[in-house]
Amino acid sequence: MTAARRRTVAEGPGEPQESDGMLRIACASAAGLSFLVLGLIVAFMVAESVPVWREIGLTRMLTDPDWHPTSGTFGLGPMIAGSVSISVAAVAVAAPIGLGAVLWARYYGPWWLGWCVRGSAELLAGIPSVVFGLWGLTVVVPQIARHRPPGLGVASAAIVLALMVIPTAVVLLDAAVAELPGEWRSAAAAAGMGRRRWIWHVVLPAVRPRLILAVILQTARGLGETIAVLMVCGNVVQWPTSPFVPVRTLTTTVALEMPYAMGTHRAALFACGVILLAVVEGLLGVGWAVQRVRATDGS
Repeated sequence: MTAARRRTVAEGPGEPQESDGMLRIACASAAGLSFLVLGLIVAFMVAESVPVWREIGLTRMLTDPDWHPTSGTFGLGPMIAGSVSISVAAVAVAAPIGLGAVLWARYYGPWWLGWCVRGSAELLAGIPSVVFGLWGLTVVVPQIARHRPPGLGVASAAIVLALMVIPTAVVLLDAAVAELPGEWRSAAAAAGMGRRRWIWHVVLPAVRPRLILAVILQTARGLGETIAVLMVCGNVVQWPTSPFVPVRTLTTTVALEMPYAMGTHRAALFACGVILLAVVEGLLGVGWAVQRVRATDGS
């Protein structure tokens, strides 16, 4: 063996290690940059909202009867209730539809139609939210207005938002069902378990953690949605006493008022963002805990 050949053989095993080290550094740098950017965003929002926490305080912001920052009232209660009511109503509609679509596509429909359902869900997930808002404004709102004018309100926003979050539920739940071992189905068939019993006693318990995770992610998505909800919710600061009353959410308030807000008013809008961020992070923490419990039970 020549000297050059010996050097090539000797250096060969070190090249993958050097490449792995560079890849590790690159991945760590990307992860660190992501955390740094997120931390800077959170720090900026908190810093900008400090004046309203000092001058007004959280208690007053939650208990003030109305939202008129220029007049000295900073009540966020109606807008928090509007955000929660729209998100909860949308998830209550989207979760059963998403689960039903997955079960039908996997166990009842023909394979090609099930493939179309999954493909359509992935396609819907990529449509811009303004398109859903335009559809809601031109189709959903007029239909509701025929029976309960003005048509803009919680119901319209919940329907539009439900259509937006259904694809997330379908993708997550379909992945969970696809992970079920094939041996389980064979054992169930050998035991004489029909399709209905298989779904009720095996599939649903197995995908329950993913279903909870899908609900949490849908709720977080609903709380953070702005443009589509802004177009159909009515944008009136009042308590959601009925599914058909116009309301305003925290995100739409920020979008509408930030261009001209100043002083404490501007700080209050940043406080809306901080509150939303805290709620969404709490929901994601619950989802992480659910996944940890699932992993522990699985092991």
